Amino acid sequence: MAEEKKTLLGLTLDELHEVVRQLGMPRFAAGQIASWLYQKRVRSIDGMTNLSIKHREALKAAYEIGVSEPVEAMRSVDGTVKYLFQVGGAGAVEAVYIPAEDGSRATLCVSSQVGCKMNCLFCMTGKQGFSANLTAAQILNQIVSIPESDKLTNIVMMGMGEPFDNIGQVLKALDVMTADYGFAWSPKRITVSTVGVRRGLQRFLDESECHLAVSLHNPFPVQRRELMPAEKGYSITEMVELLQRYDFTHQRRLSFEYIVFKGKNDSLAHAKELVRLLKGLECRINLIRFHAIPGVSLEGTGLEEMTAFRDYLTAHGIFTTIRASRGEDIFAACGMLSTARKQKEETI
Repeated sequence: MAEEKKTLLGLTLDELHEVVRQLGMPRFAAGQIASWLYQKRVRSIDGMTNLSIKHREALKAAYEIGVSEPVEAMRSVDGTVKYLFQVGGAGAVEAVYIPAEDGSRATLCVSSQVGCKMNCLFCMTGKQGFSANLTAAQILNQIVSIPESDKLTNIVMMGMGEPFDNIGQVLKALDVMTADYGFAWSPKRITVSTVGVRRGLQRFLDESECHLAVSLHNPFPVQRRELMPAEKGYSITEMVELLQRYDFTHQRRLSFEYIVFKGKNDSLAHAKELVRLLKGLECRINLIRFHAIPGVSLEGTGLEEMTAFRDYLTAHGIFTTIRASRGEDIFAACGMLSTARKQKEETI
């Protein structure tokens, strides 16, 4: 039985240097391979034409590029496209392409895990349980394999999974995205979202300059725990205390994601507590409409109430926006498409 080939996609420049050393190739070949992988986006080792035939053959014997196409795509009337990727035998993950209506931006929402351990009440992905961490290659594959790859202006790691529960591979993928040898993107183009995983958050703050988005959803710890079990392990108050030690006034932006639930977190008391909790932090709040999911009785708050909530926060010094909903006709809630596929496979 032939040994399974390793994947080149996702390797850092240091790792590529080790690859060429082991294969007896010159050290500068690592930079050539990185250029083919991340700048020219070659799909085969044979396409790396500035490597000698001998070296290409040696590379092919042990490695493959590692790009795999999405297995399914659902297209919305508003231009949003939800892609489904098969991840070995672990299951499937989603990436969502979201073009701005005016054509000024094209954002891709990518996943970091198959399933999720966090089990937030309002999230379909958490209902799947946890299956696997994605590798840096599998994270980057979502970016390089879609037809709109060259159009992307922004990446948000807000898809399936908790990025900071897979911090090693996430940081590795971010390194490739931002390094000169990789995509050479500005960290300002990338936002990573978390519910709050202490060790992963600390590493991210120390090792990355990408934007941070914290899933808050309720400023009262006891009430937040009812929505988000992760609150038990790392309270929002502790998280804010950590964030206050860092500078969010220049390169890096801090935002708080706040899904607004009718009768749960949309009162004046919640707005006042948000102002108190976030006092002194340079940040913004994104208010988000709730997309209903099966088996969950939560309801979304109406636009009029959301607008009043936004206006109160803005009047008290917190820049607040209401995020436009996109792709509502194609399983808008994260995890819906992959869950549907999983259920279908289980019935076969």
